[in-house]
Formats: sequence, structure tokens, C-alpha cells
Amino acid sequence: MSDEIAVIIPCYNEEVAIASVIRKFKMVLPQAKIYVYDNNSSDNTIEKAKAEGAIVRSEHLQGKGNVVRRMFADIDADIYVMSDGDETYDIAKTPKLIQTLKDEQLDMVIGMRKEVDLAAYRVGHRWGNWMLTKLVQYFFNSPLEDMLSGFRVFSKRFVKTFPAQSKGFEIETELTVHALSSRIPIKEVETDYFARPEGSVSKLSTLKDGIRILLMIVNLIKDEKALFFFSWISIFFFLASLLVGIPVIEEFLNTGLVPRIPTTVLATGLVICSVVSLLVGFVLDSVSKSRKEVRRLAYLNYKI
Repeated sequence: MSDEIAVIIPCYNEEVAIASVIRKFKMVLPQAKIYVYDNNSSDNTIEKAKAEGAIVRSEHLQGKGNVVRRMFADIDADIYVMSDGDETYDIAKTPKLIQTLKDEQLDMVIGMRKEVDLAAYRVGHRWGNWMLTKLVQYFFNSPLEDMLSGFRVFSKRFVKTFPAQSKGFEIETELTVHALSSRIPIKEVETDYFARPEGSVSKLSTLKDGIRILLMIVNLIKDEKALFFFSWISIFFFLASLLVGIPVIEEFLNTGLVPRIPTTVLATGLVICSVVSLLVGFVLDSVSKSRKEVRRLAYLNYKI
């Protein structure tokens, strides 16, 4: 019995490229169902997708993360192929990604983008992707080289146990860190990356969405590595208390007096903040471990 494959494509104003994307997926995966989820497009994306025979649905909450969460909830399949609708990914490599997922019993395979056109990446996107990927490599011991690729293949078990929270383009970061934190088997496969077709415009803002992804990484560090996160906050408050309090202590040792009461109160408050931050880190670290255990049990109990 062959696997049921679902191609899931989140779309916002992609009338220029969506028809070609659907046709290419039909060529390489003739047995797959192709779903296009429109995200309040103001152009003819829906009409173009329907004309090519795709199953078209809508998600009215704006943002790619909202669309992906809806697709994961609504669609039932054995294997999921996620791609953008902008014709930048090497769709011909999809069977290879699927075969890698099956042969190596993985739960997520990422199409690692290899730039074949200088116009494929804007300079800001290139450097932003490199920096954010390096942060995740450092904090989550990630072996991945292209964390932000939107070309991915998933197992049903991964899709149905992924607790999506992202609203926008942070979704790729959340997918990656969830897999790394839960020690779910994943792999990258190199794929070509092309420039958008003429007339197609990227919806990703280098600065705005870059900041959102950075904040997502910080939030995930807080959630997944609470003791590490709050220990550094504790150290900051403790060093600040020393900076403020040492002159007061020296004056007390020399004169036996504490004339600078406000400074003394400030130093004491900073020490208290330091201790509280460390205690919060210990408590949230225990909560984080419990959450990971619950996620792991949900993953293991899901019937493939």
C-alpha cells in the first residue's frame, strides 16, 4: 500500500508563480493531493490555483505560522511536503527528500538551499539567515546549515504532535528547535534555490521579520533552557549589585557608617533580584523538563 502524500503550500499574493508550482508538483508527485492555503490574497492566487486542480482553502489569520498551524490540523496524510508558492525551490528534488525520510526513518527532511542565482537571496536575507542559523547551532547544538528553509518533508507523527505557536515567518525556527529539543530525527538534503519569477515579490521583510525570528529564538531559549537563560540574568543583577555596593561596603569598613542609604537599598535590591532570577531558573527548568516529557510521550504514543 503506497503512502498518502499531501503537498501543502501556504500562499499570499502568489498569482505569478502558483500555477507553475502546482504543475511541477503534479509532474514529480502525480499521486499526491495538492493543497493551497490562501492567506487573504488580494490578487488572483485562488483562481490560478483552482484552475490547476489544487484543493484550495483559506486561513484568515494573517501570517505564515497561522497558515501552517491550520494546514497541520486540517490535512490528514502519511507524508507531508511543505513548499512556498513562489517557485524558488527545486521541486524536482521532492522525491529524493521523501525517499530520504522513508529510508532513514526520519520525521523531518529539510531542503537545504544552494543558491544557483545571485538574485535568489537579497543580501540582508543571506546574512540574516546565516546569523540566525548560527545562533540556533550554538544554543541548541544544531547540525543544520539552513534553518529557515521553507521546503520540508514531514512524517505524520511529526505534524500531528507539533505544538505550533508561531504567527509569521518564525514558523521555520519553531519547527527546527522543536525537533532539536525533542531529539526528533531530522536531516538536510541539498537542493537548488532559484530567484523569484519576474513580477513576484517577496513578503519577507529583512529587518521586521528578522527581529521577530530573533525574538522567537530568545523565547525558545527561555522555554527550553530556562536555567541557562535565567542564570545569565542572575549574574547580570549580581555584577550590577557589586558595582553599586562595593563603594558602600568600603566606606562602611573604613568609617563604620552607611551614609548612602539609597545606594545601599539599590544594591540590596539587585542582590535580591539576582537570587530570585536564579530560583525562577530552577523552577522553570523543572517545568521545561516536564513539558519535554509530555511532548515526547505524545510523539511516542502517536500511531503511525
